[in-house]
Amino acid sequence: MPLNATLIEVTARIAQRSTRTRADYLERMGRQHRAGINRAILSCGNLAHGFAACTPGDKAALAGDTALNIGIITAYNDMLSAHQPFEDYPEQIRAAAREMGATALVAGGVPAMCDGVTQGQPGMDLSLFSRDLIAMSAAVGLSHNMFDAALFLGVCDKIVPGLLIAALSFGHLPAVFVPAGPMPTGLPNDEKARVRQLFAEGRVDRKTLLEAEAKSYHSPGTCTFYGTANSNQMLMEIMGLHLPGASFVNPGTQLRAQLTKAAVQVALSITDAGDTYIPVCRVIGVKTIVNGIVGLLATGGSTNHAIHLVAMAAAAGVCITWADMSDLSAAVPLLARVYPNGSADVNHFHAAGGVPVLIRELLGAGLLHGDVTTILGEGLERYCVEPALRNGGLEFVPAPEKSADPKVLGSAEKPFGATGGLKLLAGNLGQAIIKTSAVKPEHRFIEAPARVFKSQSQLQGAFKTGALTSDMVAVLRFAGPRAIGMPELHRLTPPLGVLLDRGLKVALLTDGRMSGASGKVPAAIHLTPEAICDGPIARIRDGDMIRLDVENGTLDVLVDEAEFAARSPARADLGDQHEGMGREPRMRASVGPADKGASIF
Repeated sequence: MPLNATLIEVTARIAQRSTRTRADYLERMGRQHRAGINRAILSCGNLAHGFAACTPGDKAALAGDTALNIGIITAYNDMLSAHQPFEDYPEQIRAAAREMGATALVAGGVPAMCDGVTQGQPGMDLSLFSRDLIAMSAAVGLSHNMFDAALFLGVCDKIVPGLLIAALSFGHLPAVFVPAGPMPTGLPNDEKARVRQLFAEGRVDRKTLLEAEAKSYHSPGTCTFYGTANSNQMLMEIMGLHLPGASFVNPGTQLRAQLTKAAVQVALSITDAGDTYIPVCRVIGVKTIVNGIVGLLATGGSTNHAIHLVAMAAAAGVCITWADMSDLSAAVPLLARVYPNGSADVNHFHAAGGVPVLIRELLGAGLLHGDVTTILGEGLERYCVEPALRNGGLEFVPAPEKSADPKVLGSAEKPFGATGGLKLLAGNLGQAIIKTSAVKPEHRFIEAPARVFKSQSQLQGAFKTGALTSDMVAVLRFAGPRAIGMPELHRLTPPLGVLLDRGLKVALLTDGRMSGASGKVPAAIHLTPEAICDGPIARIRDGDMIRLDVENGTLDVLVDEAEFAARSPARADLGDQHEGMGREPRMRASVGPADKGASIF
């Protein structure tokens, strides 16, 4: 199948735009490689510190110059169900390395917050910044320069993007990402959403809500909806950094343990000590980034990656824009129906064939670049296989030709939607992103008066008091990265969903973020320039007519141009959101805009 024309055009313009930055990045990685990537360049004092706490056998191996050594960067903690299984991974990895005459050391741990715990709480203001802090923390661990390859243990929202940014800063090293897998299916996601809306309306009590939430999030493993965490896993697989089919194998299974062992073997096989040297700077390039965008669009993935993919690509010297994503979205069909874009969860998606079948479908439709490098070598067709236990060990067998459940994982011939559902909106209010894969067609155009709110709690309060009874575009400003750190506004989904169900025309306009699990309410998010930078959103007043038109990709305030320009931008006292819960550091002052990845680098 020839490559899709839009895929070719977008890839070419990204490559052209990235010519200098990509060349500079690869030259920098070449210099690091030539400077030495193993402990042979360390002094005796350096080396003695490096293995002082090791077992006698590992000390003996590390004292020589030939045994390979893996650095482990772990995001383990007990607060994230997805990361709790990582507790015993280091020992599994060390044992697998020793079997191959190598060693493995935990090079460092990185902070990993659970957005599910902090949603709507002050701690959520730290969430976006944690991505870049994770990148710096991982780099500190690898800076000991004792490692021939690195394994990255992370799953959730900002963690994987931060780890990949760090891996790319050490792009001369091979890097393998090792997932933990999703928890088994619990309470169906649509039932969980139903109870949340009932609670928002005051029709069930907190005990009923907590029971529903606990049945949904009930054991070790990733949350089973298709939010940012599971979008991360799909990305790492389609971009060739996981083993094939590894993303959604449940924790605590024999297959999961065998995949972890195999990840060690792969990492050791691609160091520069052997014949097949595959540093991560070769894996992540223009075509791989484009493949990641296509995978995100084809699965209806998290809007958070409109920010994270920009930052991850930049770390590899690749410059992508929201327009690139939007143009690809127009050419990439929606092939997955996983909550919030459907009632199924990621376990159902995996059982239907998962990422290997998805890759097979997209390659067959000319919508992926097959000529890319992965941790397994050249060619993405290597990822059209799935792991299986055979003869007491791990084997990779051909993935099914077609989905086992077309209601969950479709085909290029019979997609769930003609487009990927991510759209760039532009107009006199600036640029924003909207995810439409879960928004019904009749809700994709709205022209309604603005209701301006300074916080999500103020909007929730207006809903609870019955003050929201007419069509509106809820304008929530001063929620951007420079203002308060761009926390997710996930708590707005239930009340706005209730208003939509009541027959009102409702949309959200914000310079903040929504959750990766957001769905049916049309939401123009990540608006830039943000209010604190005197973006046009700061001039909106209650009653101004706002037009959001998904089909035409426009977002405008329908106010006389001269009058609107003459208005003084609103100001906000955000002092109470700049202190407490660790929010004192001034990272906001140096963060870039959302469309540039909202990065402090």
